[in-house]
Amino acid sequence: MPVLWTHAEKLLLASTSATRLALLVSAGLPVETQNSDIDERAVEEAAAHEALDPPALAGRLAAEKALAVSRRHPERVVLGADQVLECEGAVFHKPADRDAARAHLAALSGRRHALHSAGAIAVGGQVIERFAASAHLTMRPLTEQGIDLYLALAGPDVLRSVGVYQLEGFGIHLFETVEGDHSTILGLPLLPLLASLRRLGSLAL
Repeated sequence: MPVLWTHAEKLLLASTSATRLALLVSAGLPVETQNSDIDERAVEEAAAHEALDPPALAGRLAAEKALAVSRRHPERVVLGADQVLECEGAVFHKPADRDAARAHLAALSGRRHALHSAGAIAVGGQVIERFAASAHLTMRPLTEQGIDLYLALAGPDVLRSVGVYQLEGFGIHLFETVEGDHSTILGLPLLPLLASLRRLGSLAL
């Protein structure tokens, strides 16, 4: 049987994100997952002192995730990924509850925002590849009633992503325009990732 992945051990994803796992599986990659357990807010506070812009912040978070898991499994190829939502200079975080989700949608309503997605590959406790991509989305102007209806339709999934929407589901109703690769919007740019893995000799294709 033809083999795509060249390593004996599966790719180790430094995340328990079901969306990122599904993207990797859809690309035919053998994957295992492990939570990085990093303190993302602490990383963001340190990055603020360095005045990192949102794309660089996404890269820093991805690298810290990859490094945390790579130190535990230095023999494995470890992938870390993260995404930062930026709207008119402000960085958004995952909402803690439904009220925060409602506030996110109200703030994004009628505005264009960016999703900066980044990845890092680590081996032996060292980052050896980095990649990134951005997408831009313009949300329709939403009424309070529209926001409430969306939250009711989407259910608890609204707390799973920084933008409060799942574009592959009910979230598609919120937008006027979407500019960017679908995998970038979902938080893991597949084309740059696959290019990085080919450079490392991890893919036979």
